Amino acid sequence: MKETINLILEIMYVICGVISILCGIYALRDQKNDKRIGSAAFWIIFGLVFILGPYIKPVIVGASLLVMGLITATKNIKIGSLANSSEEFREKQAAKLGNLIFFPALSIGIVAFAIAQFTPLGGLVGLGGGALAALVISLIVTKESPAMIPHESSRILQQMGATVILPQLLGALGSVFAKAGVGEVIASLMGGVIPDGNRLFGVIGYCVAMAVFTMIMGNAFAAFAVITAGIGVPFVINLGANPALVGALGLTAGYCGTLMTPMAANFNIVPASILEMENKNSVIFVQAPIAIVMLIIHIIIMYLFAF
Repeated sequence: MKETINLILEIMYVICGVISILCGIYALRDQKNDKRIGSAAFWIIFGLVFILGPYIKPVIVGASLLVMGLITATKNIKIGSLANSSEEFREKQAAKLGNLIFFPALSIGIVAFAIAQFTPLGGLVGLGGGALAALVISLIVTKESPAMIPHESSRILQQMGATVILPQLLGALGSVFAKAGVGEVIASLMGGVIPDGNRLFGVIGYCVAMAVFTMIMGNAFAAFAVITAGIGVPFVINLGANPALVGALGLTAGYCGTLMTPMAANFNIVPASILEMENKNSVIFVQAPIAIVMLIIHIIIMYLFAF
């Protein structure tokens, strides 16, 4: 079964790679894009890493990422002239489809959950299956031609820009931090701040650290291993707290930080880019007050019910 899961995942990664390479080809052929060479190089390298990752040396993958970073730093990646449909057409379609337009998005979560819970394939395969199901349902609902898939995929990828690579980089960074013993360093630092045996300060330190570290990492999963090992276990769980409840609340406390950081690009920066907002941090400004309130609620719940 493990071999089957790995095969399915490889197929999905190849599909992602092909889409990215097609995006690079569209960018290269776009004569109106004055950064078409850099844009094409970025997306093609990204696609090749997805496809060839298991078969090339890690140092080559690392060098490829550095090249992509250099392209981004020198501002040589730019959205092309792949035009969206007219606003009049989109308004007409929105009125025609109504709430049906939400079915593809809902299907991602439903299919992913079903595969993860009721099959041995796991969550990653479920997420890929949900995405493919959403694509098919989108074509059925909108009655668009499948020939539009490469064009629209490329347009959205170019619109998101280099931020699309942040989740992978931040996820890898979390693993590096955990391997490097950052959790132990944080534990030694917090030992001088949190009073020994004080449950309240332990809970506050854990929840706040999860939110802050998530803001730095852009990913609560990446922060979870480091902060739980450094603060959650020694200053909360070892004082008698329920590990399951502490873990669940600790992770969602981290997501309060996700709402307040541009590092969580998929949640906060990509929507601003797609909606063409003038201030790219507008989403964060709206979410921040709610995030702070939710973080305080997490602290109260953990302190009252975890022990």
